[in-house]
Amino acid sequence: RNGLAAGFHGMEPARNLAQVPYDCSLAPVEDMAFEDELVACRVSIDSNSTSCPRTNARLRLILLREEQRVHVHDTLLDMADTQFEAYETKMNNKRNKSSKVNVKSNNGNPLGEENYAGKHLEGFATWLDEREGSPFSAIVDGANVAYYGLGSINYHQIKLMVTALEEMGETPLVVIPQKYAQRKFYLRQGYVQELPQVQVDILEDLENSGKLYKVPHRCLDDYYWMLSSVSNQTVSRNGATLDVGLNDDGGRWAGTRPMLLTNDQMRDHKLELLEPRLFRRWSSCHIVNYHFPPFRNDSSEEREIKFSIADFFSNEIQGNPSNIDGENDHGAIAWHFPVSDWDKNDRMCVRIPRI
Repeated sequence: RNGLAAGFHGMEPARNLAQVPYDCSLAPVEDMAFEDELVACRVSIDSNSTSCPRTNARLRLILLREEQRVHVHDTLLDMADTQFEAYETKMNNKRNKSSKVNVKSNNGNPLGEENYAGKHLEGFATWLDEREGSPFSAIVDGANVAYYGLGSINYHQIKLMVTALEEMGETPLVVIPQKYAQRKFYLRQGYVQELPQVQVDILEDLENSGKLYKVPHRCLDDYYWMLSSVSNQTVSRNGATLDVGLNDDGGRWAGTRPMLLTNDQMRDHKLELLEPRLFRRWSSCHIVNYHFPPFRNDSSEEREIKFSIADFFSNEIQGNPSNIDGENDHGAIAWHFPVSDWDKNDRMCVRIPRI
């Protein structure tokens, strides 16, 4: 700000721009600037219209380009096979040590099938593209939700999530590892969990209603819900966009669909999937975090889920046309810069008018 004020000192566009002390905490400015006015100030972006109060520029949600979406798809397939082979090699080494017999397998795959995990993940992508019915607008990380706040799997928590999403007008799909989609399973070493009948009923209801996808044994479920974000869902979508615009008539959140319901921080995946800037762009558009009181005792107690919704304008530097009177574009570009210690919707706004 001070650099612009000094550089334009004495010029008419900078008539309202004065230098400020460097230790001054800038307060957001809400007054609309004149068409020929130099703007360099803190602003609070309107969360409903995504408009800047000083320039009337509208901030955008910057999405991955098509070639970047294809990159995510192909990288996930490669990651699935690499992870699977590393896991199988590790398990073979453990078996060899315990049995003292050298057990050989086909590239670490006891099933003898090349690219086992990648083929199953590709099958999931094909299923999403070719299935009929309503397209999925919300993908639930089933294990993450079922395990949330507990030391075991609880399907009441998945039911709570699915019901909440449907009440908001979304069409959910729960992605769950196959091992958890049965009555009895090893949860961790030395502990077997058996689902009570009421939870088995929830599981069966989800499956019978087409809201459940079971990830094959020894395949990592993270890759499935991540891949769903770049699926075209070609048949079910039938050319329509899934994204929700501002001020939706049905009261749905604005933003990209499908949204991904998870509290997973994806620390193991982000460096391999995309370079950091693009990973932030992808995750901020799709990931929705949540919180609710876990089902420790009484499953009949009413609970409310609090969601941390995905961005509907991007938290990155962007320039957009200034639109002072709400109709005409006067050619000046308004730039908005996020600042780490400011509120989420606050930006540093800079616009140099055409002189």
